Amino acid sequence: MKTADHFTSPPRDYKVVVPDGWFQLSLDPDDRDRGIVALADVTFRGVDNAPHLKQQFMRDLQRRAKDAYRVGGTELYLSTMTVGPVPLASSLLISVPAPDEWPQTSDADELAEHLAGQDLGENGELGVVALEAAGKAVRHRCREAADPDTQMGNTLPTTNLTYYVPIPATTRWLLLNFSTPVDPLADRMVELFDTVAGTLHWG
Repeated sequence: MKTADHFTSPPRDYKVVVPDGWFQLSLDPDDRDRGIVALADVTFRGVDNAPHLKQQFMRDLQRRAKDAYRVGGTELYLSTMTVGPVPLASSLLISVPAPDEWPQTSDADELAEHLAGQDLGENGELGVVALEAAGKAVRHRCREAADPDTQMGNTLPTTNLTYYVPIPATTRWLLLNFSTPVDPLADRMVELFDTVAGTLHWG
């Protein structure tokens, strides 16, 4: 496996390893609806008399997928994992923002300094870390107040963890945006997110 400093030209692709219980939802408009229906069927399997909830779930997914695609999203993963009857709701959006949305730098320390001047959200944590294969990255963790209108009635704060990873031999960035509304288990979920981010490698 090549590490980031071995690339003298941009990599062709990236790979990341996610848990078995995460569903990959295509953000391509041509494939999106099929994926949403499939995920809704999995989520509501064995649940009777919930057509309204299922339709609301699908509408929420449609909105999220469209928003993700609009900001350069390439992949969206949604957790179907549970502990007993409790769903471990979480997501991972991988995106490549447009070049003009970021400072023209490939240095993680410079980007961290830039981001430090912005609103980091509640209990915001910002730092530079080293990923085993993908190289230095900016890691940002924060907590956001719940928005029941757009989160299917969720009233718990959402914990977000974002990795900003420079794409080798470019001034572009790959973003890994993890999120979970399971506030009582937020620290454990973040440990899982960090593990997933650590599997990122270039190809």
